[in-house]
Amino acid sequence: MSHADVASGDEKNSVPGLFTLVLHTHLPWLAHHGRWPVGEEWLYQSWSAAYLPLIRVLRTLAAENRRHLITLGITPVVAAQLDDPYCLQGMNHWLANWQLRALEASTTRSSEPGAPPASQPQALRQFGVREYEEAERELGEFDALWRHGASPLFRELLDNQTIELLGGPLAHPFQPLLNPRLREFALREGLADAHTRFAHRPSGIWAPECAYAPGMEIGYDDAGVTHFMVDGPSLRGDTSLGRPVGGSDVVAFGRDLQVSYRVWSPKSGYPGHSAYRDFHTYDHATGLKPARVTGRNVPSDAKAPYDPARADAAVDVHVADFVDTVRRRLAAESERIGRPAHVVAAFDTELFGHWWYEGPVWLERVLRALPAAGVRVGTLSDAIAEGYVGAPVDLPPSSWGSGKDWQVWSGDQVADLVQLNSEVVDAALSTVDKALAHGAALGSPTPRDFVADQILRETLLTVSSDWPFMVSKDSAADYARYRAHLHAHATREISDALASGRREHAQQLADGWNRADGLFGALDARRLPAT
Repeated sequence: MSHADVASGDEKNSVPGLFTLVLHTHLPWLAHHGRWPVGEEWLYQSWSAAYLPLIRVLRTLAAENRRHLITLGITPVVAAQLDDPYCLQGMNHWLANWQLRALEASTTRSSEPGAPPASQPQALRQFGVREYEEAERELGEFDALWRHGASPLFRELLDNQTIELLGGPLAHPFQPLLNPRLREFALREGLADAHTRFAHRPSGIWAPECAYAPGMEIGYDDAGVTHFMVDGPSLRGDTSLGRPVGGSDVVAFGRDLQVSYRVWSPKSGYPGHSAYRDFHTYDHATGLKPARVTGRNVPSDAKAPYDPARADAAVDVHVADFVDTVRRRLAAESERIGRPAHVVAAFDTELFGHWWYEGPVWLERVLRALPAAGVRVGTLSDAIAEGYVGAPVDLPPSSWGSGKDWQVWSGDQVADLVQLNSEVVDAALSTVDKALAHGAALGSPTPRDFVADQILRETLLTVSSDWPFMVSKDSAADYARYRAHLHAHATREISDALASGRREHAQQLADGWNRADGLFGALDARRLPAT
């Protein structure tokens, strides 16, 4: 079946070109590293609010014979957590606790003096009943579908061509600032990790933070990557076609900001509508979010109770608005370039449900409404196969962060982390090289070295792009610095023991750190590129 299996509306109303929705699914490694307010709670909230509903939406649409719906990036670090037995057990407990909190809300009879409108007994009871039913549904789905992790679910969606998969490097490093050897290793191991989990090797990637440095396309080509995402300004705003980069055949696709920002931008977007559930306002007794946005300048203690019917009506308005925006953009860009154009809207997956509660409903409706309105929907791979590729381009150093450059990950605020990363990586690579050389000297072939593997694992966790991002954005900055230095300490501690000849102690340390940081079990230091 092709992505044209489901009727695409009245041919007379069709517009030229192709629309692609790209979702980027990423969180840092959170298991065993704190619970609240930052830590595992972040994982379980995103899992419940975004990942479970996303799977539900995609399975529902797949059952309607809809194919090639979205291009879905899943970073190896998220995939590892969604398959991890510890995380699966923790998620089951979290869902049960959510149901208990909803039960508490549904039976409340009193409130503290001066409680906000949404926490008044009648409003909270009504909200609690709905939350209880939602928690019960998710517990049932989790038990029926997720018992063996996320990989079988994503594999099913890949097998029936509901989605295209984008991969990425292990632990989500900011690649332009990374030692080239470790950069190559992280990418190749990340692609191999996806192939192991999903039985599909991604041909495209979501480069962490959409970060690019000139020449990176050569490494992509060598690793078998055929396409990757950048932000719109990297293509100087002309995102109407994919572009081969430099002298390579690797295609860069740019995020269309005019369309993407209609949904979510640094300053506006649908989730801020007064009818939608407010992300920031909690009922302190239950930890639930029973209020609606109400108004941009309305304080939390004055926000109105959430009204599902009001929110549902707003979803329909925003579906219609988005479809109209895409139609107009495709028509205008096709006319401008004199050929059918390609429009790419790209977002973090966690927007849909975690940050914007109504997002999954909007997503399901918009993926039906677009083809019904004459918009062809396909994946990035479809765009290449169908010729939505223009002339080669030389990309500038860029990212999708503030300023569209590297400042979030290399600026003065995080200069200490940049220095830390450089020192840790250099020391780790030197230690691993010596360990593997010593192993090779003992005989052939070189045996696998668990200690060297753990050194590289902790190194990759040290250089995760999440830590400088959180510091630059002042979002749990203390936690981010703690995590960066914790993994740096682990790397150094194991490396120092190994370098000083205390192999048994190094093994004990590696075993200990692996109990917390045992992700990427197939990571093999022997595949580290030679100097």
